[in-house]
Amino acid sequence: MPPYSGQMQVVETDRARALTLDSDTWEIQFLHSTDNHSHGLKRSYMRVATISNSDIKQKKFFPSSAENDAEQTESKTDERMLELLEFLYEATLPFPAADKFEFWLLDNKEKKPLALIYTCINEEQMSSFPEQAEWSALPDAVMPIERSEEEKEQEYAPINYQLERLVAARAGFNAKAQWFNREIMDSDMFPDLMLREDWEEPHSADLCRRYLKRQSPRLLMLHDLSLDIRRQCEINARAHALEVERFHLLYPEIVDQALIDAVRVEAKLRAVTEGQPAIHKRRDGIHYI
Repeated sequence: MPPYSGQMQVVETDRARALTLDSDTWEIQFLHSTDNHSHGLKRSYMRVATISNSDIKQKKFFPSSAENDAEQTESKTDERMLELLEFLYEATLPFPAADKFEFWLLDNKEKKPLALIYTCINEEQMSSFPEQAEWSALPDAVMPIERSEEEKEQEYAPINYQLERLVAARAGFNAKAQWFNREIMDSDMFPDLMLREDWEEPHSADLCRRYLKRQSPRLLMLHDLSLDIRRQCEINARAHALEVERFHLLYPEIVDQALIDAVRVEAKLRAVTEGQPAIHKRRDGIHYI
């Protein structure tokens, strides 16, 4: 983040890490360097491989028992990668949410949380994040939102961008942001879907509603949603079956299993005739972290 594109699953050792946004494709990264800055410890990584979950479950990258075979030994999976793959072979997703520290853009009038910008796991990580008080919407290139005929005729900007500008305006010229520890804060002061929905102008409220509705397949990856909100997100996600199929293994809870099953059946039928959308091949989640 920003922007929120899903609940990233991370497996990390002292030498490497594996990341996935959809449980289907894992990106393997090796530790490149570790630097001690005034803002704390900073680790940088280099991408070395992209591996599908099906290949992991079939143990395609695991070494053979023929350890004494010279050719087999030469091609053996790197130990840093193997350590990750052995864990992933047995892992159950999604992992518990671990990021309890949150950096929120504040409403200019009430100085209350308006939109979530960053999250992190440890308090000492907070100082390593940029301090700019700026919220970004998931762009139209990653999550296109259908415009009305009037909006098309008038050549309005994408809904995503319009909402991004509205949030910036509500934060004010001299925007402020603040870190919160969610474990010790009253949860009622924070928007359930990471963005305030109480807009004064009907047009602004409509843009926010349409954005969050379109984002439902990704919002269902959030932990600790109320049953009512999760149920509504599941209903909204019906219109985006291919995304539900892509992300459903990372949903920590499902309210209406029959509904999700029906959506997944539709997705499988559409995949046969339409194929995998090119947009699903983007490294959107990896890129944004």
